Amino acid sequence: MKIIFNPDEKIVQAIRDGLKRKDGYCPCRVAKTEDTVCMCKEFRDQIADPEFEGFCHCRLYYKFK
Repeated sequence: MKIIFNPDEKIVQAIRDGLKRKDGYCPCRVAKTEDTVCMCKEFRDQIADPEFEGFCHCRLYYKFK
C-alpha cells in the first residue's frame, strides 16, 4: 500500500488552503466533526480496505493497492 498526494499541484494547493481556512477539517465537508478532520474517517476506512485504490473524497490523497 502506498498513499501519495494528488499529482495535480493546483488541486493540492487548493485543498491545503481550504484546510487552513477550516482549521484542519475537510474543506469539502460542511460538518466540523472528528470524522471530518483530514485525513478523514471515510478515507481511513478506505485505506483499511485492501481492495480499495483511488482518491479520497476531496482528491488530496491517492491510495495505491
